[in-house]
Formats: sequence, structure tokens, C-alpha cells
Amino acid sequence: MKRCLLCAALAAMLTGCGNYADFRLPPPPGRPSSSIPAVRWEVLPSPVLARGPAGDWDSVDALNPSVVRYRGLYHNLYSGFDGRAWRTGLATSQDGISWVKHGPMISTSASWEGDYMAANGAVLVVAGEFLYWYQAGSPPRIGLARSRDGRGWSKQAGPVLATGPRGSWDERGVADPWVSRIGGLFYMYYLGQDRARRQRLGLARSPDGVRWEKLRSNPVLELGPMGSFDEAGLGEPAVWTSHGRHWMLYTGRDRGENRRVLLAGSRDGVHWERVPEAPRLAGNQAWNSKVVCDPSVEVDGDTVRVWFGGGDQARPDERLNGQIGLALLRMSPAEAAR
Repeated sequence: MKRCLLCAALAAMLTGCGNYADFRLPPPPGRPSSSIPAVRWEVLPSPVLARGPAGDWDSVDALNPSVVRYRGLYHNLYSGFDGRAWRTGLATSQDGISWVKHGPMISTSASWEGDYMAANGAVLVVAGEFLYWYQAGSPPRIGLARSRDGRGWSKQAGPVLATGPRGSWDERGVADPWVSRIGGLFYMYYLGQDRARRQRLGLARSPDGVRWEKLRSNPVLELGPMGSFDEAGLGEPAVWTSHGRHWMLYTGRDRGENRRVLLAGSRDGVHWERVPEAPRLAGNQAWNSKVVCDPSVEVDGDTVRVWFGGGDQARPDERLNGQIGLALLRMSPAEAAR
């Protein structure tokens, strides 16, 4: 009898009451076609948000844009690095192109966060409140901060998404959150790192943005084959729905730490396929020649506005001379057969 009770308790732990579960995203509106929309990029040649002058909090890198439009104004919670620490700052804009900086808003403060990073996050506005999920700590975990005006922030006491158990695909870190709200539930795509330092993408869901359960079958997108643009790591997902499908832009890195933004599609948000015929978002200017990363999207019909980070140094994490650019992703209804 004791053995049966022990087995039942173990089963409850594994099945997910607040840890792991089997689920999918709600079906996207519209009827999916058997073919993929034609895709093309239009990229502004210059950064729309530059790093700050020497000595400023974002003087070395300005990356990881997370953009939301609220009351007619774009709010961009982006990551700034001064050579010592990463913080999250705010910039606002009327048009998404010309930005006014308001300085750093979120720094490390809680004990679990350490003293290096409180950045690289995702923002939503829900019922008039800004919710910002961010990366911090060592190993990296995901926290949540809240604000009514985008200036004054309060944090959850501890991380809201922790690393996985020993031997799991996200045992050594969870990072790069992208969060959307569909049908009253929050869905988070995020990077997970295992003990072999492989970085792949997974999915979690939550009723309130605080209590998360992870998809049991994670990861949802694996590394690319040898020689591909994403053979060495995946990160920084951005997800939306259009043309009857879920779409994901994500950062892929090669062996030389060069990075590009790639496209994948899905019918259920769990089973993803790369779109190899879609052109990559790659840097064609000096300032973004080595790195294009960190997409944040706004959907307007067949056009997707994509704010992204770019740099001219191929390094793993920082000192990229990072700045923020803007591109338009055109998804034409005139479909090309796959």
C-alpha cells in the first residue's frame, strides 16, 4: 500500500499540476492553406535606437527590444549594457522609428537575480498594467515586474519560471522569454539550455503570468543541421498568428557566433517547421554586419513590423556594438507552393 501511494505521488509530480502538462495553442483564426505565403523583407538602413554616449547605462550595447503599443504610444523596454551590467530601460515613440529614451527602469535587486542582468525580456499590457518578464540570475531564470505607467516597477519576490530538473533540456538555464495572451491564458516561448550548453526553444503556459507549467514534450524547436545558420543555438523567439497559422521569428547562431533571424511555422504552436524558402533577416549594413537578433513584432494585416538588435561584432552575449533596427516583413497572400 505504501508503495502504491509513493507511485501515485510521483505520478502527480510528473504530470503537471503546476509543473508539466500536455497542451497546444488555440487554433489561429482563418483557414490554413497547404502552401506558405510569399515572404520578403524591407529593412531600414540605419538604427532607429542607437546606443548611448560613453559612460551611459546603454553605452556599450542597446539590444533586445520588446515593443508594445499602448494609448497610441509605442513603449520599448530594451536592454542596455555599460560594460559591467545589463539593465532594462524605456524608450517611447509615436511612430516606432523616432524614439525618446527615458533611462534605465529595471535593475537587479532581489537576491536570486545576482548583480549582472535584469534584462532581455518580453512586455504585455493587460488591463492597463505593464507586465514584463525578464531574465536574471545564475543560472538564468525568468522573473516578472509590473508597472502602471512604465516608469515605476515592482517585482515578484522570486523567479516565475525556473530551470528544469537534473538531466532536462533546460537544466542549466531558462531565458529569452516571449509572452502572448490568447483566450485568457498566457503562453511563453523561451530558450532552454542543457548541461551540454545546447540552446533550444520550449513552451510554457499560465493562467496569471506567475504560475507556469511547461510543455511536457519540450523542446518545440531543435538545433538546425550541421552547416546551417542555427546549428549552434536558437533563441529570442517572437510569435504571432496570421494566414491561418502560428509563425515564429527566432535568432539562429552559427559556429562563428554570427546570427540571423529565421522563420518557422506551426498549426498548433507545438510542432514547428522551419520555412527554408523564406529569406533570412540578415545585416546588410556595417552596423549590423555580424549579428541580427532579438526580434519583437507588431502585426498589421500582411505586414509585420520587426524591431531587432544588430551588431558588428560576432560575440556570444555582449560587446556587439549593439543597436536597434526596424524591418518590415511582408507576407503576401499570393502563395508559393511548398
